[in-house]
Amino acid sequence: MSTVNFFEYFGVITGLLYLILEIKQHRAMWIVGFLTSLVYVFVFFFSKIYADMGLNIYYVAISIYGFLQWSRKKKEVLPEENKTPSERIMYRHLTFPLAAAIGGSLLVVFFILWYILNNFTDSPIPIGDAFTTAIGIIATWMLARRIIEHWIFWIVANIISVYLYYLRGLYPTMFLYICYALLAIAGWYTWKKKGISTNEDTL
Repeated sequence: MSTVNFFEYFGVITGLLYLILEIKQHRAMWIVGFLTSLVYVFVFFFSKIYADMGLNIYYVAISIYGFLQWSRKKKEVLPEENKTPSERIMYRHLTFPLAAAIGGSLLVVFFILWYILNNFTDSPIPIGDAFTTAIGIIATWMLARRIIEHWIFWIVANIISVYLYYLRGLYPTMFLYICYALLAIAGWYTWKKKGISTNEDTL
């Protein structure tokens, strides 16, 4: 097994663990995500998927931000059964102004990434790489702010990524993103069913 393949399989395992922790809203997900992202910087560099490589550098940084954000003391909310505040799943919804800002930001980031990949790299999949990376940047910020609609972004990005990784022969990673897509659906359902909707600025 080559070094790249070893890191790819390692990334698959930690990536699945990350998503399970994300569904449970356990802040350890940010630590696992930090490690997973470091691994995939290496994997995507040697696979010439440069935007995704850059995305994982971003993930490394935002994992630190997310961990600090989720570690802040939250205000008390109404009791839910016998759960302590740290065990509750809390989320907020997108507002119209924020949705408009996110949509505009997504388009800007996509076109910038596409232009760079198409003109300055040997990327074989510049459009797909740019699009999934732009979604990933926005969705991860939304996750750090506990915005429930981030799951929809991930479902779309993961489905497209499955096809892109198939084209590049990254079959273990393709399998990981199939799992990501299914677990993103489960995550949306879990947050919606078991979570508490709030507009608290402390989230």
